[in-house]
This record gives sequence, C-alpha cells and structure tokens, in this order.
Amino acid sequence: MLDIIHLLPDSIANQIAAGEVVQRPASAVKELLENAIDAGATSIQLIVKEAGKSLIQVIDNGVGMSETDARMCFERHATSKIKKSEDLFTLKTMGFRGEAMASIAAIAQVEMRTRRPTDELGFLLKIEGSSLKAHEAVQTPIGTNVQVKNLFYNVPARRNFLKSNPVEMKHIIDEFQRVALANPSVSFSMYNAEEEVYNLPAGRLSKRIIDLFGKNYQQQLAPCKEETDFLNVTGYIGKPDFAKKTKTEQFFFANGRFIKSGYLHHAVMTAFAGMLEEGSHPFYVLFLEIDPARIDINVHPTKTEIKFDDERSVYAVVSAACRKAMNQYNLNPSIDFESDMNVDFLAPVSRQSVEHKYSELNRNIETNSLQKANLGNWQKLYEGFEPKAFERNPSINQEDIVFKSKANPVVEFEGETFKSNIKSGAHSAHNIVPESTNAIQIHNQFILAQVKSGLLLIDQKKAYERIIYEQYESILLKNQKASSQQLLFPISVQLNPADMLLVTDMEEEIINLGFTFNAIGANSLIIYGIPSDILDESAQEIFESLIEQFKQNKTELSIDKKENLARAFSKRLAFRQNKTLQMAEIHLLVDQLFASKNPQFTPGGEAIMRIVSLEKLEGILTNK
Repeated sequence: MLDIIHLLPDSIANQIAAGEVVQRPASAVKELLENAIDAGATSIQLIVKEAGKSLIQVIDNGVGMSETDARMCFERHATSKIKKSEDLFTLKTMGFRGEAMASIAAIAQVEMRTRRPTDELGFLLKIEGSSLKAHEAVQTPIGTNVQVKNLFYNVPARRNFLKSNPVEMKHIIDEFQRVALANPSVSFSMYNAEEEVYNLPAGRLSKRIIDLFGKNYQQQLAPCKEETDFLNVTGYIGKPDFAKKTKTEQFFFANGRFIKSGYLHHAVMTAFAGMLEEGSHPFYVLFLEIDPARIDINVHPTKTEIKFDDERSVYAVVSAACRKAMNQYNLNPSIDFESDMNVDFLAPVSRQSVEHKYSELNRNIETNSLQKANLGNWQKLYEGFEPKAFERNPSINQEDIVFKSKANPVVEFEGETFKSNIKSGAHSAHNIVPESTNAIQIHNQFILAQVKSGLLLIDQKKAYERIIYEQYESILLKNQKASSQQLLFPISVQLNPADMLLVTDMEEEIINLGFTFNAIGANSLIIYGIPSDILDESAQEIFESLIEQFKQNKTELSIDKKENLARAFSKRLAFRQNKTLQMAEIHLLVDQLFASKNPQFTPGGEAIMRIVSLEKLEGILTNK
C-alpha cells in the first residue's frame, strides 16, 4: 500500500499560514507598520487604494536591509528578533514569529525596495505567490518601501469574503490608530488613494490623541500615572461626561504592544463605578510597562491577547491608577441642576422648557375640578408621582379588559388576552382613546394597567423602542424615505475618518431615515434636515449618537446594515421617551405596542412588559 502522508509545497503552506496572519487588508497593514517600528523608523507613510485590496504601501526611514536579509525576510520562520526560546520572554519588538512577510507574499504581488545607511545602492525584490520574480540592485532612499498589490489575487474565495471598501477601510484606520498611539515619537501619515487621511507629527501622547480623534478630546483628557516595583501605568483617561456607548476608544498597550483585555477593562470600569450611564464606556489610552518575563505574548496569532503571571496585581494597579487620576483631577460628572430628569431623560433641556411644561400641566389640573379634588388624596399615597399619572375613572368595571375598542385585534401574552384598538392607517388620538380606562403612568417610566389576573407593567422607554424600530425597519427595507424637517440653520458636524467612512457606506439608508446632509472636506458634513420625530433635539448630538449606537451593534451582533441602523435609531430615540404622557398618549402607546409584531420584547430581546399576579401582590403586602 502506498504512503499517503507527504510534505506540502511551501507555496501552499504559506497560503495556509496566511489564513491566520492575514485575515483582511488591515492585517497586512498592521504587520507592515510594526515591521517599520521595529526597524527604528522615525517617519512612516501608509498609502492604500481600494481599501487595501489593490495597494498597501508602507514607506519608512528605518535601518533598511542587506541583500541577503531582504531575500530571507520572505522565508517562513525567518526573523531577526529571536534566536532561542528564552528570547520569547525578553521581547521588546513587535514581531518575532517570522511569518508575516512570507504569508503576505503568498497571497499578493509584493515589491520591496530597501537600503541601509552604509550602502550606496539598495535592492529591489518582486515576489508573486511566494515565487521570486526579480532581485536586483536599485537606487532607493534609506529605509524600506514595501508595496503589496492585489491582495488575495490567487485566493479568490478569500477575496470574495472581504466586506465593502468603507468597512475594510475602517479596519485599516483602526490598526493605523493603534500603532500611531503606541508610538507618539514617530511621525505618521496616511493616504487613501490621493487623499490625505492623517498627518501626525512626532510629539507627546496627548497631542497624538487630539490629532487622531479631534480637538474636543483636549477637554476630557486627564493624565493617569502609577508606578510600582511590579508594574508602571501611564496614559490618559477621559471624563465620565464624554463616555460613549461603544468600546471603540479604549486602548491598552503592554510594553508598547496593543492588547485586548476584558479583565483590565473591568478594572477601569470599577474606577468609574456610579459615574457612568448604564452601557457607557469611558475613553482611555493606558500603557503598561512590565517585565517581559512576567507576560506571555505568544498566545494568539494576532498577538493582541497576552497572559500575565499575576493578573490580580495588574488589575489592582490599573484600577488604583484610574481612581487616583479621577480624584486628582476631579473627574466627577457634571450635574445640570436646571434640568429635570423626569421630563427629558438624558436629553439637554432648558429651564424655560421645563417651566413651560409644568405650568401647562398645572393649568390643566386647575381647570379640572375632579382631578384637583382627587389629587391631594393620591399624593398622600404616592408622593412624587406626576399629577397626570393619576387620572382615572371610578366607574370602571374591574372585570373588564383594560383596553377596549371596536377594532379589537387580539394579542396573547402569558395567558392574558389584550384587545388593541389600532385601526389600519388611523393613529390619531380621537380614534384610539377608549371611553374608560384604568391605565396610569408611574414616574414617567412605566405604564401600569389592571388586568384580570393582577397588574400589567409596561416599560415606557422599551415600548417606544419596539414601536420606533418597526416603523423605521419597514422604511429601510422598502427603501422608502421618512418625513424630514429642514433646519433653519444648517449644522456642521466633524467626524473622525473611521466614522466618516461608516456614514459614506450607509449614506442612502441614513437619508431614508429622514436626514439630509452633504459632505464638506475629508471628515466633515453639513446637516440640512433631520427626521421629523426628533425636532426637539440637537441634530449633531442625535447624528453622532446614531453612529455610536450603530458601531456598538456592529461589534456585538451579526445583523445586516439596515436592521442595525433601525435598531440603533430606535434605541437612540427611545432614550428621550421617559416623559410625562397625556392619557391619549398612554392609549396610543399601548395600542401601537400591541399592534407590533412582537410586543413582549425589544429588538434586542429585553422584556417590555410583565404581569404581576394577584398572589404576588398579596404576598408583598403580607411579606410572604
């Protein structure tokens, strides 16, 4: 019987290795930039075309390579970083495995020009699919110039799995930002085709952060520093007021290497405990300097995950460093005493708008003698409730189902039958307000209604999220356009390059939501109109928060672009729905909720309503 085990050719072995090392164009960018850093470059230029699919070019002024080294760097497991296994625990370079250049050359057409300061001439190498096509002396500047053309040209299946250009470009920008943050003493520039994306002069870390993310970050940075015999922590943390819903602006670097660590992120979050809105994440750039012998970086192909020999001590030092910075620079979140959280939840409101709402509420109460008479009795039992929340009719039949109408579509929920009075195409208040109801609003957060088996509790904000989601999901899926209101004064919005690429990728969908805008310059746009549903909010704030929520969904969920955008928009609009509702609005909310496809859960799967049985209510009173 013939032997069946044989060695794979180098070309195939390199392609297999490339599957782990080079997953997308951004992976190649990361490897080339880190090689330039290891070469001692003080100036690095990155040029990409078609999001790296047709060209990735990195030019540096590092030490360059000899003719032999230039050829050897494309061999598998050829490296200048380590010579024995013990060197893995004394590493201070970015690369060490000797796989990157061989992997890139296996799946692309590569040209490399390199020259050392001591050489009069440099050398040119051309490699396609691991095959050497040219090797000759050329005139070239000191340093190395690597061009990676037509990535995955010989692996069409892998190329087909790449995302759209804006998405791939965002990944490239992410890698560029990480390397640039880790090396503020090195000047960087980045070009997308002929357009300059970044031009970062060498300088301090704080200046590098501002150059990368925008001038508004200057207001939120606080130095963070803690030195111990075991670990040194330096860097910056952001104020709680500037926290975002996404985890896209949190950076840890261990000995200059970008790492991902949920454990250390939790250490930072403990320092911010009680100062952040639920689901928000603060900005931070933290550098950990530790003895290389106390960490293991060879645990993941991308080298973004490492292991510490004493994780608890690292956790404690990081958390202590953040707490110290917050106390030293007084990073407590500012409180606006002129806003009422019960009127507009987490939305900026003026004192005049709050006074207007309450004066209008008081006028309504004074004109209704029955309400005025009942108000005092209810306030004794429920101190702090809004007056309109206790509007009720004592003639209600306790056995009746809460919401009645002539239309009567039926929704089943946990054994209870609810009848909604939404009519097709008829959503006006006079069509849906029943003759009698016992539904009330509690603390501008919940709707409470009596049912046969007990009490029905509806989360007001989550109910709005479900309703808004289905409304805009239908608009996006049908490629329709929501109604828009033109702004009297157009607003200019400055975005970072990664966010601008996202906006470009989903421009049509954002316009369908009701926004109208035009790009001005590389990373700026002017908003002329906004969806009619958000006229009382800042156009810039709602636009930026929509992008943040979209990015958060993208990192946590595997859903298509339109569903993601509908979820992000409904989540954002629902935040403003903790407000006082008139009785007509309460009925409209409940009717729209029960007319939705899934009234029990939000698009993210959170429960919207719950029935509290009579037995549970009795148990509460009797302490059972």
